[in-house]
Amino acid sequence: MIDPSASTASAPTDAEEILAALDPEQREVARTFGTPICVLAGAGTGKTRAITHRIAYGVATGQLNPRHVLAVTFTAKAAAEMRSRLRDLGVPAVQARTFHSAALRQLRHFWPRVVGGAMPELLTNKFAGVGEACQRLHLSVDRAALRDLVAEVEWSRVSMLTPESYPEAAQRTRRPGVAGFDSRSISRILTQYEEVKKERGVIDFEDVLLHLVGFLTERSDVAREVRGQYRHFVVDEYQDVSTLQHALLRLWLGSSDDVCVVGDAAQTIYTFAGARASYLLDFRKEFQRARTIRLERNYRSTPEIVRMANSVLDGAKGRTRESRLTLVSQRPSGPPPVIESFPDDPAEADGIAARIADLVAQGRPAAEIAILFRTNSQSEAFEQSLTFHGIGYLVRGGDRFFERQEVRRAMVSLRAATRVEQIEPARAVRDVLSQQGWSEKAPEGTGAVRDRWDSLNALVGLTDTVTSRPGTTMADVVRELEERAEAQAAPVVDGVTLASVHAAKGLEWPVVFVAGASDGLLPISMARTAAEIEEERRLLYVALTRAKDLLTVSWAAARTPGARGSRKASRFLDGVREHPEAPRTSPGAGPRRTGRRSATVYAECRVCGQGLVTPAEQRRGRHDGCPSTAGEDQLSALRSWRRAKASAGGVPAYAILTDAALEAVAERDPRSEQDLLAVPGIGPGKVASFGEEMLALLAAAEKQ
Repeated sequence: MIDPSASTASAPTDAEEILAALDPEQREVARTFGTPICVLAGAGTGKTRAITHRIAYGVATGQLNPRHVLAVTFTAKAAAEMRSRLRDLGVPAVQARTFHSAALRQLRHFWPRVVGGAMPELLTNKFAGVGEACQRLHLSVDRAALRDLVAEVEWSRVSMLTPESYPEAAQRTRRPGVAGFDSRSISRILTQYEEVKKERGVIDFEDVLLHLVGFLTERSDVAREVRGQYRHFVVDEYQDVSTLQHALLRLWLGSSDDVCVVGDAAQTIYTFAGARASYLLDFRKEFQRARTIRLERNYRSTPEIVRMANSVLDGAKGRTRESRLTLVSQRPSGPPPVIESFPDDPAEADGIAARIADLVAQGRPAAEIAILFRTNSQSEAFEQSLTFHGIGYLVRGGDRFFERQEVRRAMVSLRAATRVEQIEPARAVRDVLSQQGWSEKAPEGTGAVRDRWDSLNALVGLTDTVTSRPGTTMADVVRELEERAEAQAAPVVDGVTLASVHAAKGLEWPVVFVAGASDGLLPISMARTAAEIEEERRLLYVALTRAKDLLTVSWAAARTPGARGSRKASRFLDGVREHPEAPRTSPGAGPRRTGRRSATVYAECRVCGQGLVTPAEQRRGRHDGCPSTAGEDQLSALRSWRRAKASAGGVPAYAILTDAALEAVAERDPRSEQDLLAVPGIGPGKVASFGEEMLALLAAAEKQ
């Protein structure tokens, strides 16, 4: 059977060949024309493949003119991916853009006619403008508060609110005060922000859509020209459409209903930014002739991962439950997901890093692994632990690859190389980048030199994929790089990806660790209403469905070592852990204590042999009240050793060994590396790094 999620290597020769690559439901999407169509597409079901093949099939059969098609999505990367697939399918003339990119192109075209003169400069960053608005009002804000205010400004604009209508709308939608300011104060900030833009002669991204909405509403000649150009629309990620984007789409359509939308209400995770899943859910009410097609065959994840994701949605309430899709994996069976608890956040970070070190040692590329979390602040502990284990990482949402200084310089040099006759582009790229500091062998150590080499080496790898195509020239290489830079489609870096769940939307990895899955983080403590709680459930669902082969979900009982473990596993895991085919719980799942919805897994105490201990207590190997058998000499020696190692390595003490692991080693008094591996919190990575030293230390302490 052909995997309908696989990429197309070459353009199909006829319409039937296009359809042959699709599953029955995808084929139905591709063949449906003459009516509005709503494609409900679950995670990993090949929605991009379905809609690009639909366009290609429509062009091949004469039902679509490629120059009259506008495909719209939400990120530049997704638009670039769509353009690439359409090129492979032989329809490069189709416009595939983000809402803002499509609107900006049209606004620049019509501005001289409607307003006169050149379009104002685009304000790409609101921070300075909103900050100046606050200064004019004598409001003191730090960077964190400014970030929240910028987000609120964007929400008000995409919701098509004026400064005057904002307070009422904020009250109606139960939006709390932002950064300590009430709705009236934010209304004043909105007014001043508009004044700042007017005085500077600039417009922002929301203005682009708002101005175009005005042009299409007030100028029939503009509307007529746009509708003459674009007659068939495809909108991806329709669950994320805002009020403003929906208004623009309706004006693009006019009286036509030639539109295909694709989305999944269970992946609505941006309502805080103005997204409204109601446009997807009410599509058939809005377009009376609409037809709905459901894509539920999942080609991304194993049946075990899909089963876990489905179980999380089993507890959904409201419209998410009504419209949910039930994924059916098309993959062979794989290892069951692991649900794991740790005594504290540092132990969780270290435990995950140790697991990743083992995977890398077994041959798994670090680039195939991701750690996902709810808030960006959770990243730091994982960065420290991965650094300690010598594992590279990439924080998604950090500096953009094509904006790095060394990459910008390299791009300038590569452009210059297009003016020189070159026989082998691959060799030419290496010659150019060698002058920028690249070499075949990576420099030793870390720091700025290694970071610069990593960036240039990623460029080499990226250009190799381009130069491998027959007949490629240096101009082709540069053109591909410029397209990727515009779309911010950075090359894959050989490191673990660290990302918030929001930043991970639309991505996938063979191995995923979902960290911090406890009440207070998932759902986050700020989520209080039923709607907010349900959005948090959808966040976990999105996180789980990023995994292809291996999935681990974990949480920590406490924030810091030694603190009381008051956290509980996320309520969204309740149904998962009670499922008859529940994922295995690590470490060592023992008998279940019934009568509680949380279905906590217990095991016998490994020290005193009496009583059942919780998963967090299992990490220590004993329960509260169980007397410690650790020898003071051994424990003191281990603490001194850990302190010295941490100081020498410039890392926190817990990055060497957590308090719980240190005490467990002293209690068990291991005599061999095999004994060490049996100690809770000690994995192969720790044994390889410190095993010999710890065993020698314990032996010396015993002789004293």
